[in-house]
Amino acid sequence: MDEVADYLGVPKSRVYDNWRSWGLPFLRIGQQLRCEPRALYEWVTEQRAA
Repeated sequence: MDEVADYLGVPKSRVYDNWRSWGLPFLRIGQQLRCEPRALYEWVTEQRAA
């Protein structure tokens, strides 16, 4: 989560609060949220194009 927040340039708490509404490509594994770097890059690219 720290890496995702750094990549997006927002606080970690903001990512936790908004990941569903933003449509971030996270997978829930038990209690943890995981994201593949490539999926995050593609998501950011889609947001810039919209």
